Amino acid sequence: MPVLPGATREEILQVVRTLGQPDYRAQQIAEWVYHKGARTYDQMTNLPLSLRRSLSDLLLLQRLDVVRAQRSADGTVKYLFALADGERVEAVFLPYDDRTAVCISTQVGCAAGCRFCATAQMGFSRNLTAGEMVDEVLSIQQLSGQRVSHVVYMGMGEPLWNLPDVVKSVLLLNREVGISQRHITVSTVGVVPGIYELAQHRLQITLAISLHAPNDDLRARIMPVGRKWKVQELIDAARYYTETTGRKVTFEYLLLRGVNDAPEHAHALAKLVKGLVCNVNLIPFNQVETPDGFTRPESSRVARFRKVLQEAGIAVTQRVEKGHDISAACGQLKLETARARA
Repeated sequence: MPVLPGATREEILQVVRTLGQPDYRAQQIAEWVYHKGARTYDQMTNLPLSLRRSLSDLLLLQRLDVVRAQRSADGTVKYLFALADGERVEAVFLPYDDRTAVCISTQVGCAAGCRFCATAQMGFSRNLTAGEMVDEVLSIQQLSGQRVSHVVYMGMGEPLWNLPDVVKSVLLLNREVGISQRHITVSTVGVVPGIYELAQHRLQITLAISLHAPNDDLRARIMPVGRKWKVQELIDAARYYTETTGRKVTFEYLLLRGVNDAPEHAHALAKLVKGLVCNVNLIPFNQVETPDGFTRPESSRVARFRKVLQEAGIAVTQRVEKGHDISAACGQLKLETARARA
């Protein structure tokens, strides 16, 4: 049975025709869910009562529930959502001067095991459906009262290990919710086969690759996927993605004090990405309790690292950080809530 949110216009139309209703009812239903945020069929007051009663048997309307919300002084809000099966995921509302962004999850937990990530400490449960991902955006849009303009797939989970539903959700956000593909970013820890497969869809999104180290040994130490796919394989995949889609790639680089933030790391990184159509986004570590005791580098070390890249002619940005006074790092709120319940 198709589920809303998540059903495409064509899937809704098929249900409407099965019920012997005119085609325009599909447009009305989609409008109620994807633009008006309906949570029940009873709210769809321009549909006949008989149709509203019949729809639930063929087209399930199932929305997320808020378990907990944390609000930052800078306007950031982190939500813990309950799914229909009781699982929980996080999403973050990020207001900026020039845009309103939402960071969403793609899986319950994550199997990548990155040593610096709070989500890695909870393991993997299951993939999210396309509808659950879309509902993260719709729910936050309703809760905030602000239209979401940008979406980043950087929450819990590895998007390229849930690629079919991620692609479907991108298309739904674009076609039904009205968010430009160019305002959507999908992040990956570096799943090389997934990058090649994503390129074939030729979406006009931004691909963000979590690099975090300029060589194989260091990357494998902080990111277990580094043992499976070498740095050069990742660079080759990034080049293929750019050549196939015409879209610039972003390399995310998390700065960990005394681990990967020295000038020699910056020089090696510059040499690695030189010639690619890309930019490097520097992210000073958001302090999270980790098994390795990683810490955040001082601003002077971040500035020195950035200067090396800029002098090498690399396009470099630094993430505008939000939510430091709340559990804004991926996985923190769920872990805290679970520990409190225990």
